[in-house]
Amino acid sequence: MNKTSIEPPVAAGMECLVRSVADVFEQEPGLEAVKFNRARHSLSLATLGKPDTAAIEKAVTERVDRVQRQPEGGDKCGLLKGDPDCSRCLIPPLISAPPRLTIEHGPETTTIARVTCPTAPKFWRWTSLPFPKFVPREFRMPDDVGHEDEWKAQLAAAVICAVVGLLGRFAFAGHASIAAYSVAYIAGGWFTIQEVWERLRNRQLDVHFLMLAVAAGSASIGAWGEGTTLLFLFSMSGALEHYAMGRTSREIRSLFKTAPKTAVVLNDEGKSRTCAVDELRAGMRLLIKPGEQFPVDSEVTKGATASDESNLTGEAAPVEKKVGDTLLAGTMNLWGAVEAVVTRRASESALQKIIKLIQQAQHLKAPSQRLTDKFGTGYTWGILALSLGMFFVWWRVFGLAPFVSDETGRSAFYKTMTLLVVASPCALVLSIPSAVLAAIAFGARRGVLFRGGAAVEKLAEVKIVAMDKTGTLTTGELQLARVESFPPGREEEVARLACSLDYFSTHPLARALTRYGKRNSVALAAVEKLESIPGAGLRGEVEGKRVRLGKRSWIAEEAGGDLLPAESSREAALSEVWLVTDGLAGRLLLRDDLRPAAKTVVERLRALGVRSVVLTGDRRAAGDQLQEQLAVDEVRSELKPEEKLEAIRSFRQNQQKVAMIGDGVNDAPSLAAADVGVAMGARGSDAALEQAEVILMHDRLENFLTAFELSQRARAVIRQNLVISLGTVVVLVGFALVGAIPLTLGVVGHEGSTLIVVGNSLRLLFPGRSRS
Repeated sequence: MNKTSIEPPVAAGMECLVRSVADVFEQEPGLEAVKFNRARHSLSLATLGKPDTAAIEKAVTERVDRVQRQPEGGDKCGLLKGDPDCSRCLIPPLISAPPRLTIEHGPETTTIARVTCPTAPKFWRWTSLPFPKFVPREFRMPDDVGHEDEWKAQLAAAVICAVVGLLGRFAFAGHASIAAYSVAYIAGGWFTIQEVWERLRNRQLDVHFLMLAVAAGSASIGAWGEGTTLLFLFSMSGALEHYAMGRTSREIRSLFKTAPKTAVVLNDEGKSRTCAVDELRAGMRLLIKPGEQFPVDSEVTKGATASDESNLTGEAAPVEKKVGDTLLAGTMNLWGAVEAVVTRRASESALQKIIKLIQQAQHLKAPSQRLTDKFGTGYTWGILALSLGMFFVWWRVFGLAPFVSDETGRSAFYKTMTLLVVASPCALVLSIPSAVLAAIAFGARRGVLFRGGAAVEKLAEVKIVAMDKTGTLTTGELQLARVESFPPGREEEVARLACSLDYFSTHPLARALTRYGKRNSVALAAVEKLESIPGAGLRGEVEGKRVRLGKRSWIAEEAGGDLLPAESSREAALSEVWLVTDGLAGRLLLRDDLRPAAKTVVERLRALGVRSVVLTGDRRAAGDQLQEQLAVDEVRSELKPEEKLEAIRSFRQNQQKVAMIGDGVNDAPSLAAADVGVAMGARGSDAALEQAEVILMHDRLENFLTAFELSQRARAVIRQNLVISLGTVVVLVGFALVGAIPLTLGVVGHEGSTLIVVGNSLRLLFPGRSRS
């Protein structure tokens, strides 16, 4: 074997198996060694002492899985391709001292271990694990997607139950009738039996067990028809619930399918080649032809077109795209061939973020849904106890026959079965999740992502909407409004010098000037000795001249106040950048335009009785102008992140539900503190997206109105469902306790309410058919 010493971790453009595992060694001191067996496709972990083995196994598995998901080709780690020699890697692990880990390569194995004393391995405890199952990206689907057709099997079982049950009642007699009913029982209870078995293995009882108990009890007293009706209605309601879940999953599948798998990459000579989307990296040049989808998030560098972004925003109108504009992965190029530069890898695109957010949303429950989940088990035990008690009351106190009904009346067991049927909270349990799932599906189709049912419920109660200014009420993309030169007449020279310097900067002001230069074909000059002064500006040599670009105060300090004209007023909505060089000074004024929908959103919120507040770190003059333009209820300017947070807390202390809409890292604390955090989906920072409970796809502010009104509709449907289900249970249980309802009527009444509840929830999937 050959050995190599490394010092982890090392940043690299590819996912190196050694470096990835080295990260785990730093995080998990109890891990001593990891051995990969390529022949057996397994890995083994060596630990020392009593570490958290489960955490270590999870960490290593996740790292190996991430490395496996890298694209095939030169960027794939050779250890997974059968090339056990790190020295031949394009980016080999660094060899440095003091060494911390060693790599031992064998014909079939590779072992990565800590450098320790020679006797330590004798005390290691080895655990064997299989390699994480890897499916190539083009065949992978998001979690929990692909089961959207499960309701079809349940619906088929319900139909079989109904048809065979009717044959048993009207077409057959005697043993043939019992056989038909038995088949109906199997079909109607098939999926319920599976769920009950899983819960019993975990020592849990719920309403599904009640359904089976009642069906079995009905058969035991000869009421096969009533039991079949019960199972049919219960299985039908389950099919409808899974139909609602399937609609949500289908929305994810449609988003996933829109992601293209290949792209056309241009080299420096303009020659093209086809490349897998997963191999694209930031900075690569792409050619996108008319009718093709944009493969990754990118920026137009040549040409013009229009994009169909309806799959992300729900908006059918094409969006014009020109040089400097952003293209979103999975959207359609309608008519023009464009060249673009990749800005983010496929895994980091807006489309992938949306898919991940929807997946998370499906696993987060609403507060009232969590309440019904907790209440279900206790309720089941309570009803079983009540039914057992009432059986003895009817038998011993009222003198009814215990099991067999006769000419004098129904037996105690019959009445007990009736009580069990009508007391089942099936409709109550389905009333909330069915509405929440339908609301999430409807929102996803219209550019709104709810991260769980809690957001669906809470947003309807909001009375104050706090909004950030830059990037939320405004586009967040600065545009060059005007160029001034001193002396006048040299505006083009000022613009050319500024674009040349800013070409090398990533500051938002610099990006605006760079876009201006690209769109207007400004000829850039060569820049030498470039320096970036954090918080101040840039300086460098352009065509032999010393040029400074940045804040007025910094330039005045650097170059002397005599070079700059006297301070003049400027519009509140404009930002300024100054440039000075030999005998020339210039001012570049930039503006951040309001979103077209901003005024409509504010007016609509006021009409709905919701107060709008702007929390911004911008100047007071800019805030006052914003208030005049939008007529918001309140503007608080010059706020630091902690002051925004304090403002949100003050609203909540007054017992007012507040939603916060933002996009930046500085908004993340406020989003977390608000009752409902809302983030702009495309330009939103990772910190903002992590804290938000509602995501507005493609930064469409008007989608907040869609989210708010949908939340109100969903809340109304949930309340209707609860009234229907609770009212039905109370009425039917009351009649059952006094023995005034037959089993058949109890089945039809109770399960009928379940169908009404699920059907009422499904109305949320169709616009204009549900009103709060």
